[in-house]
Amino acid sequence: MKNTKESNSVQSVERALRILIILAEAGAPLALSQIRDRTGLNISTAHRLLHTLMKDGFISQDKDSGKYLLGLRTFEVGHAALYAMDIRATARPFLQELVERCNETVNLAILDRYDVVYIDQIESQNMIKIFARVGSRGPSYCTGAGKALLAQLSEREFERFLHYKEPLQRYTPATICDPDRLKEELAQIRKNGYALDRGELEEGVRCVAAPLWNFENKAAAAISVSGTDTRLTDLFIYEKMIPDILSAAAKISARLGYRKK
Repeated sequence: MKNTKESNSVQSVERALRILIILAEAGAPLALSQIRDRTGLNISTAHRLLHTLMKDGFISQDKDSGKYLLGLRTFEVGHAALYAMDIRATARPFLQELVERCNETVNLAILDRYDVVYIDQIESQNMIKIFARVGSRGPSYCTGAGKALLAQLSEREFERFLHYKEPLQRYTPATICDPDRLKEELAQIRKNGYALDRGELEEGVRCVAAPLWNFENKAAAAISVSGTDTRLTDLFIYEKMIPDILSAAAKISARLGYRKK
């Protein structure tokens, strides 16, 4: 039997999204009656949803006319989406070049709520390859891209991360679950300019990653190369992978407007 409470919640989300879409398509403020007519909702439901969306900043109300229009929060969300797409477009040719140089899967990832989220990927041609579905998220503290980005957090932000994520879950014997050890690891990553995942999320999988810097001199994303430990040997990582990924990261960062101080 379908959960009635869950069904009502989903329906409310659908209706709220419909209101946002209608306001976006209108391109001008709309009265409550106009929103009712265009959504097919009754007045009380439309008013309740509008109030909720206003509370969260997605909708605002003109004081003089009483009409409703999109709020600044929708701009923030849209801007974030466009920014992520811009990073993808900027990074993609360099990701392709990196794949061709190392024949391993290359990822582009960002940090979201202290998780690593993969926003683009180019797979290798190897029969056995490592990949994460675009749009999927994973624990930042035991992935190469995640650690590369965590390392750029301020001390205060890192404490927030620990508060949000502790206790740190163990995925393999190599997972760093001790906060002090993780802090030392991140300090080393900042010093080196790259991060390594030594089978910390999945046994037998290794990863090399580096942060991407934008025009605000902030770590906006990270690129990573993943493969099996039989191919990503220490020799291959240090002689080939690290120089290649640092070179690619520097080129992408320059395109994003980063200027090293």
